[in-house]
Amino acid sequence: MTYSSSLTDQEWYLIEPLLPQKKLTRPPLWSKRQILDGILYQLKNGCNWCDLPRDLPPYSTVFWHYKQWRSEGVLDTILSTLHGQLREQVKKKPQWTTLLLIDSQAVKNTCTAGAASKGFCFYKATNGIKRHLAVDTLGFPFFVHCTKANVTDDQGLIEMLTANIAYFQDRPDDLPKLTILVDNGYHPSVLIEALEQVYPQIMTKIQFELAPKPTKADKQAQGKTGFVVIPTRWVIERSNAWMERCKSLVKNFEQTLEHAVAKIKLCFIRLMLKRLAKELLPHE
Repeated sequence: MTYSSSLTDQEWYLIEPLLPQKKLTRPPLWSKRQILDGILYQLKNGCNWCDLPRDLPPYSTVFWHYKQWRSEGVLDTILSTLHGQLREQVKKKPQWTTLLLIDSQAVKNTCTAGAASKGFCFYKATNGIKRHLAVDTLGFPFFVHCTKANVTDDQGLIEMLTANIAYFQDRPDDLPKLTILVDNGYHPSVLIEALEQVYPQIMTKIQFELAPKPTKADKQAQGKTGFVVIPTRWVIERSNAWMERCKSLVKNFEQTLEHAVAKIKLCFIRLMLKRLAKELLPHE
């Protein structure tokens, strides 16, 4: 039976070469495509692993492969490869960008969340975790990081960039500076001081920019009230909204922060597959 979360033939054509090859043992009872369909079903519908439909592979098989691909970095490889292909499709450099949009999103925990992922954010009045995203102008992430909700936006950003400091060290010197656009919840002076301790030359390759915050007078002049869309910043707000299409990401159900990161990456892998597959459809 085919579900709304199941891979199409075009999507399977794109992702099959990126999955690890099976060792020369006995033939598998279930194909990788069936296993991946089980993983994506759980991602989209948010059910317990043991509640997967009976026409999909046994949940123990599906979950075992999910754990293996997560721990072996397979999801990271797939994410970066598909992102590069998507950027090439719109005539952008696959690896290097000149603009990153960064934001955090506080998400409530559920009773299944582990103690390592419990923290209270007073600003958002949320007991749970924070998801930190660094996306390009397409809305897809270069970096993903999760912290407890009580961690400040500045500290979460420092942790995320520090964990990916090799990206900035390897960035060619002849490229323009990478602009990192943040909102007014971040403090560039704090970020610069902390990052220079990790990589002293980092400010020769990046620059921080605060997104403009419309005042009440600006809103009145435009005839608007409440939330007002800020140019460019709406891209990352849309990325946060995309995650809510997956019921397993509406709240945090994961035992660890690493598991929460893996689910976010899987969500964006699914979205990028859908977009890339459209180009493979036969044109009438």
